[in-house]
Amino acid sequence: MSTETDTKVHAEVRENFGKGYARRLRAAGKIPAVIYGHGTAPVHVALPGHQVALLIRRANVVLELDVNGTHQLTLVKDVQKDPVHQIIEHIDLLVVKKGEKIQVDVPITLVGEPAAGTIAAQDANTVLLEVEATHIPERIEVDVEGLEEGTHITVADLTLPTGASLAVDPETLVVAISVPSAALAAEDEIAEADAEVAAEQSEASEAAAE
Repeated sequence: MSTETDTKVHAEVRENFGKGYARRLRAAGKIPAVIYGHGTAPVHVALPGHQVALLIRRANVVLELDVNGTHQLTLVKDVQKDPVHQIIEHIDLLVVKKGEKIQVDVPITLVGEPAAGTIAAQDANTVLLEVEATHIPERIEVDVEGLEEGTHITVADLTLPTGASLAVDPETLVVAISVPSAALAAEDEIAEADAEVAAEQSEASEAAAE
């Protein structure tokens, strides 16, 4: 019985193509896919829909395919969905090898809460890493707990897993801590009100002195 964490997938080679055939496949609970890469001719397959739909919830998942008794490691490279119904229409799978290094965009997740009265504005949602195909991190976490206004975190500040390296400008901004504009406007209004009160008190004092 396959589970959500079981990446071993049985792939059926398909000889038929076209939108009509793809619709029939999806109606039968299967997903059309193509396997390519490493100089091999593209192979068109059908994948078990429910199992694969669970697996691709994770970014950059590597599937261990059984294609007519031949085992291949493949990286889910692209998932095409119906824009309205969000049904998976097609998947592109890139052949990878154990020990091979590839470049992938890995999601960045913020954890914690910045200092009171500030917000963490995330500028980059992913970071391009060079990693081993079979050791792709699910996410990179950035701890913003207690960070003060004006703090900037770049990709150079990220803690990467062993064996991973940056494949992007290290100065790329990830997150900036700032005070929301609404809060700044409120502070300005309070400051203006205080200044007006102070001016009125000063005028009243001068008038009394006269």
